[in-house]
Amino acid sequence: MDLKYERKNVYKQADGKELKKIYDFAEGYKDFLNNSKTERDAALTAKKLAEENGFKPFSFSEKLKAGDKRYFINRHKNVFLISVGTEDVSKDGVRIMVAHVDSPRLDLKPNPVFEESGLCYLKTHYYGGIKKYQWTAIPLALHGVVMLPGGKRQEVCVGEDENDPVFYITDILPHLGAEQAAKPLAKAIDGESLNAVIGGLPAVAEDGEEEKEAVKSQILRLLNQKYGITEVDFQCSELCFVPAGKARDVGFDKALISAYGHDDKVCAYPEMRAVFESNSKHTVIAVFADKEEVGSDGTTGMQSKVISDVIETVAASFKVNPIEVRYNSKCISADVTAAYDPAYSSVFEKRNTTFISCGAAVSKYTGARGKSSTNDADAEYMGWIRDIFDANGVTWQVGELGAIDQGGGGTVAKFIANLGIDTVDVGVPVLSMHAPYELISKADIYSLYLACLAFCK
Repeated sequence: MDLKYERKNVYKQADGKELKKIYDFAEGYKDFLNNSKTERDAALTAKKLAEENGFKPFSFSEKLKAGDKRYFINRHKNVFLISVGTEDVSKDGVRIMVAHVDSPRLDLKPNPVFEESGLCYLKTHYYGGIKKYQWTAIPLALHGVVMLPGGKRQEVCVGEDENDPVFYITDILPHLGAEQAAKPLAKAIDGESLNAVIGGLPAVAEDGEEEKEAVKSQILRLLNQKYGITEVDFQCSELCFVPAGKARDVGFDKALISAYGHDDKVCAYPEMRAVFESNSKHTVIAVFADKEEVGSDGTTGMQSKVISDVIETVAASFKVNPIEVRYNSKCISADVTAAYDPAYSSVFEKRNTTFISCGAAVSKYTGARGKSSTNDADAEYMGWIRDIFDANGVTWQVGELGAIDQGGGGTVAKFIANLGIDTVDVGVPVLSMHAPYELISKADIYSLYLACLAFCK
């Protein structure tokens, strides 16, 4: 028996066979990530993979039975994967895993198009917690959907193919940036200045006269020719800018991955793979949630009643009390946490933080200051999770988001716990969280996959 606790590095323990599994798993994840930059993209990718793995559409009026595999897409942005087991759900409950698939980005305003000094722009309103200066002077892609009159949905994705144009938000040159440089970092870039350049070619009027707002007119003509869009249609759209680059290996050893959207698709992919592969006797529900970055409100966020509706449908299928099902259920809130960064060591408490490549990160609580606005998992549930992980050879670690009073953050765990369901955060440590490109270890996402498998089984 080891009397002292020692954090373990996954790579140090891995033999050649295990290392290959880690790297192979990462390739599947990178492919998922590149096709899932927004929550709408992630829902479409999850649907495709679910159908390939034998899942069929879910209906609230359906009577489920053991062996059924179902998927439910809530308003194109929120996904439920349901695998019905043989255990009595009134006594065994449901094994629930929740990750979110929305990430910080730049949404378009309802009336976004304008021309200024020979350039055409789209105005944005940032979504989630970002450092605004990080979103200037990088290539951006435009993703989303526009609803045309009569209910026609027009998908838009520009900037991901190597032959596509990209979009760009300017920053001031250092030669003229003395006033900007003197400002606090949080105020150096104003939110209203995050306007993306989308064109610079003036239209030529048919009568030969110079056209007012000629560049804007040319852009609107191009959009109408390709998508059937007019300017007013932006008012009925969900369009956003995201970084245009793909997921890339980092380091000569390729042990790490840099990409947009690790938070929180790095947790969504392992839980999805676990549902597909576990063949559990327990009934398992995996959820890809929307709106986590802005409070989990709305019809597709985890504060909506949809999760309860799904559980009640499961209970009704077996003619049992849904309250008993909820109270006997267990949940992993799979969300990322901040990895220790030696470049910014002052904001961490080193004994109680998580480290890159040291396995799945368990956070007993999140929140801020005096544990405000958090689920705080009880000792009994922490002990149960420990025993499950240890029995299945999962490398895991425990840590807080950062040092006390340095800030804080939350997850969807508290919303699941509010339903009377035991919940704890288990995720992946991330460096540069909420930056356009974040950094994770392949070892950690693989460890979370093993943790999700153990939890399902």
